[in-house]
Amino acid sequence: MKIGTINLGERPVLLAPMEDVTDISFRLMCKRFGADMVYTEFVSADALIRSVNKTQQKLNVSDEERPVAIQIYGRDVATMVDAAKICEAARPDILDINFGCPVKRVAGKGAGAGMLRNVPLMLDITREVVKAVNIPVTVKTRLGWDADNKIIVELAEQLQDCGIAALSIHGRTRSQMYTGEADWTLIGEVKNNPRMHIPIIGNGDVTSAEACKQRFEQYGVDAVMIGRGSIGRPWIFREVKHFLQTGEALPEEPFDWYLDVIKKQVEQSVERLDERRGILHIRRHLAATPLFKGIPDFKQTRIAMLRAETVQELFDILDGISERFAPFFTHN
Repeated sequence: MKIGTINLGERPVLLAPMEDVTDISFRLMCKRFGADMVYTEFVSADALIRSVNKTQQKLNVSDEERPVAIQIYGRDVATMVDAAKICEAARPDILDINFGCPVKRVAGKGAGAGMLRNVPLMLDITREVVKAVNIPVTVKTRLGWDADNKIIVELAEQLQDCGIAALSIHGRTRSQMYTGEADWTLIGEVKNNPRMHIPIIGNGDVTSAEACKQRFEQYGVDAVMIGRGSIGRPWIFREVKHFLQTGEALPEEPFDWYLDVIKKQVEQSVERLDERRGILHIRRHLAATPLFKGIPDFKQTRIAMLRAETVQELFDILDGISERFAPFFTHN
């Protein structure tokens, strides 16, 4: 599969853009575990052109993580064009436009998935951003605003006509947010539309190697994007790639191998931010990881883990978990 001139190989698996998750250290870790392409956290076009420091920092990409896409969102043409040019100067391989974020502070203001209620503006933004930069432009969106307005099949053609190089589709409407099950039926319909010639990337509820393979085979997508399934579990890309290549599950590692990955995430988060903010940032990964799933009477340990305020305190708790529960471990 190619996006522009960027060759991602056969059946590539991508790390989805996620706010407060896909910082540079997490992207690099997922890349090392086999992610074929990674995306930044989404970048506010408004904040970018106002030179907000925290937003500008999201543009930092490294050669080690390539190919990497910077994702932007906004709600008017001029701002998005200016932001796109700023992003291009940061030298990503791809510029992705977010027309899929469902959260109220974004979609409620007309950006992200809010654009699904203003398709003419969405197309104007896409067309002008494509013209404004010299790198491939892609779009990520959803099936539609709600169950009565699943417009993705027609919309995909319109976006393609604007000149985008690939389209990522999350198999939910905006109204669903992240509830219910992702519906890949319409993603498959877009992919099998004979008028579509750009790569179609499917996203939604891919939380195992088996699920990933099934999405490729049943819906014919060109790539699969993994989002929430990677939080607290960056090694999912290693498992997926092995299963796609061999048809067999990757043998489990010892408990401490996975625990060391989590510890490395903690260390990198603290190094990137500082101890207090780094630990606050990593709590999302600690809360989501399947590593501790099924451990009996774990509630109090979990609370203590998520309340830890220093690296030493947190690592002491993690080491205690290892001593008590490693013999009973299965991470799936």
